[in-house]
Amino acid sequence: MRIGAFLADLPNGARLRLAGLGRRIPPGWSAGDRAPIVLLPGTYETWHLLAPLARALHADGHPIHVIEAIGGNRRPIPWVADQVREAIARRGLRGAVLLAHSKGGIVGKQLLVDEQGMPAPARRIDRLIAIAAPFSGSSMARLVPFGALRAFVPDDALLDRLGAEHAVDERIVSIAPRIDPHIPEGSRLEGAQNIELDLVGHFRILRDPRTLAAVREVAGDA
Repeated sequence: MRIGAFLADLPNGARLRLAGLGRRIPPGWSAGDRAPIVLLPGTYETWHLLAPLARALHADGHPIHVIEAIGGNRRPIPWVADQVREAIARRGLRGAVLLAHSKGGIVGKQLLVDEQGMPAPARRIDRLIAIAAPFSGSSMARLVPFGALRAFVPDDALLDRLGAEHAVDERIVSIAPRIDPHIPEGSRLEGAQNIELDLVGHFRILRDPRTLAAVREVAGDA
């Protein structure tokens, strides 16, 4: 079941990647009068996988921000978080909503934790919407030889450290499929708002209208 579901879900990720080939950041995406949205894709992903959600949010009036420096998000989580933090500060964003998929959710939690020690007026991030994020790691990471994915073994030191930081969890919304073949442990995060959708697929969830509805509702409250 796990391997079959894993293989069946891969075309969903491929379709999203192919749809983004050659596409540049749409002009005017950073304009809008509602809470700014910062896109945080997963490992080996670009912002294009989140583009369908981003287009709808921009139509709702949210400015959309792509952090080009992170590329395909292959670098270590602290490095990626640094790039995002610097870009958010450089662009003068306030009350930002992080919209993340997979590894992007861990980067997002790192950013929330990093802001904990700051006085409230200095904080720039309002909340994190994490879709299919491996907050507790993934046993599937033990089966792959790539360093960027091995970072998600369940006993990874960084994941353990972030997992112990509970104060920020109330500012996280975790949206997850009922079964995620890439993350058998699931994406439930105690203390966060957890939304489970009745579907199977780590990538399929990005293409499901129920995901967009949930993201819109959360972002609209910011």
